[in-house]
Amino acid sequence: MSRQDYMNTSVQEPPLDYSFRSIHVIQDLLSEEPRTGLRPLRHSKSGKSLTQSLWLNNNVLNDLRDFSHVVSLLLEHPENLAWIDLSFNDLTSIDPVLTTFFNLSVLYLHGNSIQRLGEVNKLAVLPRLRSLTLHGNPIEEEKGYRQYVLCTLPRITTFDFSGVTKADRTTAEVWKRMNIKPKKVRIKQNAL
Repeated sequence: MSRQDYMNTSVQEPPLDYSFRSIHVIQDLLSEEPRTGLRPLRHSKSGKSLTQSLWLNNNVLNDLRDFSHVVSLLLEHPENLAWIDLSFNDLTSIDPVLTTFFNLSVLYLHGNSIQRLGEVNKLAVLPRLRSLTLHGNPIEEEKGYRQYVLCTLPRITTFDFSGVTKADRTTAEVWKRMNIKPKKVRIKQNAL
């Protein structure tokens, strides 16, 4: 990747916006035109978008099959993807493919059908994740929802569109001590 291409890839670029397109499967992105915004999308010489933001909100996606492949066909530098909006779809889990985008700093998953709070654990490997939304999913009803997410993802600064305060962190730590049992270390019998 040339330095010039890298410099041209920016969060300031308008997003590649496929919101409200009735998209059922990720492959549909290849035949669908993205929405146009106030500023035009810039493209590389190969015709791929130079943005770092992909908006897929308000569609009918229930899985992310072929996500990496399709994103690599749409974006010049998919490894620089920093913002993914998958809000208001029909996702029931957090697909592990999202954890392969190490520059991801904003991830919107609100208004889906994510059932298990443990799904959040998958996101702990994302070093730059700072803003996450999960409200409007069934997991929001689980006891300790906010505290669990803040314990699992200590680097996030905004959760469900509200800033994470020092008091939130303290409450989450107390909750963790009261609710998450440390893993027991098993000692082999013959080691004694």
